[in-house]
Amino acid sequence: MTLHQDFYARNACIVARDLLGTRLVHRVDGAILSGIIVETEAYTGLDDLASHGRAGQTPRNLPMWEEPGYAYVYLVYGMYWLLNVVCEPINQPAAVLIRAIEPETGLDIMQANRPKVRQPQWTNGPAKLTLALGIDSRHNRLNMTDPTSGLWLETSTPIPDEHVTTGPRIGLGKQVPEPWLSVHRRWWIVDNRYVSC
Repeated sequence: MTLHQDFYARNACIVARDLLGTRLVHRVDGAILSGIIVETEAYTGLDDLASHGRAGQTPRNLPMWEEPGYAYVYLVYGMYWLLNVVCEPINQPAAVLIRAIEPETGLDIMQANRPKVRQPQWTNGPAKLTLALGIDSRHNRLNMTDPTSGLWLETSTPIPDEHVTTGPRIGLGKQVPEPWLSVHRRWWIVDNRYVSC
């Protein structure tokens, strides 16, 4: 069952935890690529100095200010696309970064998209999973609550709390001040080999 907008219209930290175990699905030329989300990071509004929302509304971060449940896809280092899903009510800029998935379907396509690397490295990082699934700027602002968009999230087996842990977000850089550098806003499934680190 597709996750509805109400699921996303909550605090980004709650959404980030609850996305663990859900299924990310991408339809590509009639083929279905999917995987179970095993790692996420939450970025909350203007107060979060690691969030794109901290600078106010810009052309780049505009999706964060819009309806929850939509994709926010942006480029980093001039070469890697990252997939986020917008959370919280309109005009409260927040999003959850999908950091890693465990591949389920469309493995042949993922392998073709990630040649010369072993399967655990196909999707064990936010840029790796977008490469494997063929997600890029064309997917920015898609409605992820609507399967006809071609990119959506589905319910799957819930992950019990005893199998989940949390810690600081990754790769923020030294320009992010404390406490935002160390605050626990990253969630992952314990001992899953597809977690980024």
